[in-house]
Amino acid sequence: MSIAALFDTPQALPTIPKVAQELIQSFSREDVAVDEIARHLSADPVLSAKTLRLANSAYFHVSRQVATVDDAIRMLGFVMIRNLVIGCGVTGAFKAVPGLDLPQFWHHSLHTACGARWLAQAGEHNADLAFTVGLIHAVGHLVMHAAASAAMKPLDAECHPLASERAALEQTRLGYHHGAVGAELAARWKFPAEVSEALNAAADPLRAGVSSEIGSLVHIAAWRSRVAMFKLDAAQALASCPTALGRTIGLPVTWLGAEATLGFENSCGLPPMPPLAELTCGLEAMLD
Repeated sequence: MSIAALFDTPQALPTIPKVAQELIQSFSREDVAVDEIARHLSADPVLSAKTLRLANSAYFHVSRQVATVDDAIRMLGFVMIRNLVIGCGVTGAFKAVPGLDLPQFWHHSLHTACGARWLAQAGEHNADLAFTVGLIHAVGHLVMHAAASAAMKPLDAECHPLASERAALEQTRLGYHHGAVGAELAARWKFPAEVSEALNAAADPLRAGVSSEIGSLVHIAAWRSRVAMFKLDAAQALASCPTALGRTIGLPVTWLGAEATLGFENSCGLPPMPPLAELTCGLEAMLD
């Protein structure tokens, strides 16, 4: 089944809340009417309640209670609120997908998003873009399993959908991988081209043929998440560590077996990445 055929099925393009659609379109606009978007968000009781819950979470360490959407935008900034609303909208769009453990899928995605944000800050890249791409980096799996569940079964039996080897297997068997499908979904949802390019690259940056530092950071963060998700031992983590990719983008990563975390070669002068539980603390409510 081609990518075009995948998107011919109704299940492949789920509906996301209108305010999330408006926020996606704001990526490419300089004249964003923040007050109007705030009003639309306030008019969506489910989405606004979840956004306020996240704004008051331990992740942001706010000094006082965030009581309204306007308060949230003032205290956290429009871009962060956009991240939260889009994240809630996308995670809520897929209710059930054959062959995928959605709680596991979205926890992996959240860990990847927060890890990518931390890496982007360390490397002085766009941390908000890294978070957004990290959160939806594997969304192509959802489309592929929703639209072609029968075709996915033999692949799933051979390789876990979230395993690092999965992209190469998909490319061999199907002629494309989940990153390309995610890129097409992002384009149809009207994300800017830089998001689609990063999604396509994140699955296999060194072979993607697309230069995307954000995609590379997301790839590294996804590997870090897999170490925890699959409970890889120190030898397995070290063997699969994307060291070559890190050197390519000037952020040479290494696995610190004794500390059981991601670190960097001494030349970087950067501290090790904090534990994933610390990076995501408070944002788990996005997945409820």
